[in-house]
Amino acid sequence: MSLTQADAQAWNSELESKSPQDILAAALDKYDNLAISFSGAEDVVLVDMAAKLGKSFRVFTLDTGRLHPETYRFLEKVRTHYGIKIEATFPEVAQVEAMVNEKGMFSFYQDDHKECCAVRKVGPLRRKLSTLSAWVTGQRKDQSPGTRVDIPVVQIDGAFSTESNQLIKFNPLANWSSQQVWAYIRSNEVPYNELHEKGFISIGCEPCTRPVLPNQHEREGRWWWEEATAKECGLHAINVDKK
Repeated sequence: MSLTQADAQAWNSELESKSPQDILAAALDKYDNLAISFSGAEDVVLVDMAAKLGKSFRVFTLDTGRLHPETYRFLEKVRTHYGIKIEATFPEVAQVEAMVNEKGMFSFYQDDHKECCAVRKVGPLRRKLSTLSAWVTGQRKDQSPGTRVDIPVVQIDGAFSTESNQLIKFNPLANWSSQQVWAYIRSNEVPYNELHEKGFISIGCEPCTRPVLPNQHEREGRWWWEEATAKECGLHAINVDKK
């Protein structure tokens, strides 16, 4: 059953003061065809919470072909630690070949990152989400001053819904800080990417991610050659488009 915008707003008002576990439980109870999007520290916290809820859940990840070796080891560590299947989604080979053959391996340093992200991340994500009714992300409001400060804990995903498939998006950690995420990781002995021990906070593809200096915002480690306040790869385009 589809939600109206009023339904979604009312549900958000009901859930926004709840704990991430309560929000996640509500999502899992409401939607059978739901999956947790997994790549980083926030996402593995959600996986840990889901495992402890004792409910059936699915996890998927996007393999862009440009991830750090440490990230691949992290994915395997999480898979074995929780005894879960991680559904990997890959870019279309023909699209990657065409882009690289025409523009080389690092065109995003000159052209900006959007084309490469569209091929390696947004296209595969759209394909995956077309098979789901809802998805769960690890977005936090304090991750990006320009694009994430207003994210609700539940919303209709206007960026990836279609006429035949309304997609609902849950952000259970929207109101958490980075400090709360890492306090949870430490207190629950949750696996994490070893790159975090080398100064990386927000981790994406290897050519587009670097460590940050003390007191730099975490998003300054992503696409650092571009304007700082609107850094989204397209996975959360709804934050920019305000749909």
